[in-house]
Amino acid sequence: MKETMVVRIKEVALKDPILVEGLPGVGHVGKLVADHMVEELKAEKIMEIFSPHFPPQVMVNSDGTIRQVRNEIYAYRGKDGEPDLLILIGDYQSATNEGHYELCDIFLDVAESYHVQRIYALGGYGTGQFVEKPAVMGAATSLSLVEEMKEKEVLFQENEPGGGIIGVSGLLLGMGALRGMDAVCLMGVTSGYLVDPKAASEVLRILCLILGIEVSIQALEERAKEMEKIIGKLQEMERAQGPYEAGGDEDLRYIG
Repeated sequence: MKETMVVRIKEVALKDPILVEGLPGVGHVGKLVADHMVEELKAEKIMEIFSPHFPPQVMVNSDGTIRQVRNEIYAYRGKDGEPDLLILIGDYQSATNEGHYELCDIFLDVAESYHVQRIYALGGYGTGQFVEKPAVMGAATSLSLVEEMKEKEVLFQENEPGGGIIGVSGLLLGMGALRGMDAVCLMGVTSGYLVDPKAASEVLRILCLILGIEVSIQALEERAKEMEKIIGKLQEMERAQGPYEAGGDEDLRYIG
């Protein structure tokens, strides 16, 4: 494969849909939310995207067969006043800088073809420490959007995230703004150490509040309880080993 390939599976009619992106990143927060939405809303797959910018591997299915790594776009037709959605999920983000820009251009081309005017990019905000109280931090393409998100319990801190927003979640905001699209990044506060369904549950709660839709978070909450048990054991080990040496936090401040 020498170039990115877009396979259109189904054509659907949507009315001014909102694009929700949830590709893998810190704590897999965005991926957990978007995958969960696809399942709970029974969204339809309309597109698969294959690219040489993804890692050189295949995924092995439960039955022993394989499939090529990919990104996927699903469509959801809103019910009873809910907005229509395009949901972007996938196995990986690009492994190259050039690929990030190329793939984001493709995602935004698809969004434009459906007349998308607003994007919600989902990710994690890594603190390097275990998080007791869930929270969602935000970044947006305009001050009016910042104020709108503050009314929905999204937190904004001056110059945070300090290292910027890396990967597709950041580029969808920047490149989307260049195309005249409103865009918001919702980041669940997470340690960054582990897959974090607790942070994902909070991001999903806030996103549902923003969109005016209902999505059950029961499955995520059950996973969060299981993860809390694991975290509790890790914290016991950490206390037994003494204070964590300085210098490790910076590696966990990747946002994606």
